[in-house]
Amino acid sequence: MASSRKSSRSKADAGDFAARVAAKIRESVDPSRRLIVGLSGGADSVVLLDCLNRAARKWRWRVSALHVNHQLSPNAGRWSSFCRRLCRARGIPFESVKVEVARGSNLEAAARMARHAVFARQRGDYVVLAHHVDDQVETLLLQLLRGAGVRGLAAMPVLRKAKGGRQERSGRTGRRQSSPAVLRPLLDVTREEIVEYARKRGLKWIEDESNLDTRFRRNFLRHEILPLIERRFPSYRVTIARSARHLAEASRVLDEIAVSDGAAGLREGALAVDALRRLPPARARNLLRYFLAERGIELPGTARLEEAMRQALGSRRDARVSIDLDGARLMRYRGSLHVVRSMAAVPADRFSLRWNGEPRLVLPGTGVVTLARARGSGISIPSLRKGAVTIRLRQGGERLQPDCGRPRRSLKNLLQEARVAPWLRERLPLVFCGSDLVWAAGIGVDCRYQAARGEPALRPAWTPAA
Repeated sequence: MASSRKSSRSKADAGDFAARVAAKIRESVDPSRRLIVGLSGGADSVVLLDCLNRAARKWRWRVSALHVNHQLSPNAGRWSSFCRRLCRARGIPFESVKVEVARGSNLEAAARMARHAVFARQRGDYVVLAHHVDDQVETLLLQLLRGAGVRGLAAMPVLRKAKGGRQERSGRTGRRQSSPAVLRPLLDVTREEIVEYARKRGLKWIEDESNLDTRFRRNFLRHEILPLIERRFPSYRVTIARSARHLAEASRVLDEIAVSDGAAGLREGALAVDALRRLPPARARNLLRYFLAERGIELPGTARLEEAMRQALGSRRDARVSIDLDGARLMRYRGSLHVVRSMAAVPADRFSLRWNGEPRLVLPGTGVVTLARARGSGISIPSLRKGAVTIRLRQGGERLQPDCGRPRRSLKNLLQEARVAPWLRERLPLVFCGSDLVWAAGIGVDCRYQAARGEPALRPAWTPAA
């Protein structure tokens, strides 16, 4: 009888935990939303998946799981298989994605970047992650040790809202889609509570051997430093997490100040240099940090940020300003700063895509070209019957006559005159009919191929890759 009562109490406790997690999710998530659980196979994510799966029917959430295989461990394939079997047994849709992680001085950061790049490409409303209060404490301390500012010390938010307008690169649709929001419903739950729930529910999980490697900074804190702190400050998790919440609040206030300071200078994804120049140094730095963070750039260190400010404000107007950031470059062009994502170079002399009537074409590393049907405006469809229609990149020497009243000119001069940014010129799509240049993005349609009044036509447009 005693054993039976203990089992009943354990089930009740497990139910309370699952209900607590579901309640936290309901604060941000409406019914019928699609939730993608980041499933590593460890105890934290297995418990999160179990809680969501139990609540999904009641709240009409569509739950699936995503495993990111970093290919860093000899056991990586086994972990992926474990996650697949776990989801199959529960009837949960599952996907595993392999990523290449750049090996360097900070493998943890590189793996995180690769993982979050996969999250950003998902078609769902929320990616739900199993970070808990112990993770939050470790994150704050790591940020403190690297000299982070208020935004960094705010650590991980419960909810990071979706970033709109990213370009879907898979398939051939070229459909615009927002990256999913990121939700962390376990940030007020301890690792101990998670493991206790897993045991009561009889859940199985895997252990990543790298979690014991104290060469990694987070593991060093977890295994060497925090046990010492706990001996003297047993409630350190609660108090440090509280500090993170206070800092998050301060960070939101600084963002509001940045929005106000940049009201006239933030436009079309760029930041006017004059908006920085008008501000006191501290507020100028705050505005630049906000601009970078809104574009998903990991905030640079103090020295790098100061160098960015120095080059942006102090270089000659005609000087090329380019500062390397987290997988991107901060570039100045015509009085504004732009974040330009680093992309693998596409050899122009080997890039040629045949057009077979598709309304949209996805061009790797370039973006999406749409060819909408129209009449009397755009590219004449009858004129395109002269030869094969292809889309290529610039190779140099191309000439175009977009204005029938002016002579044919070099594409290089036309792009400069149209003020097309240099980094866009490198991946500018061009439509050819045979050897004739028909259309250049940002410039227009060649005179010989412009549709006459009432004539069936194609109206081309280009959306650069984000």
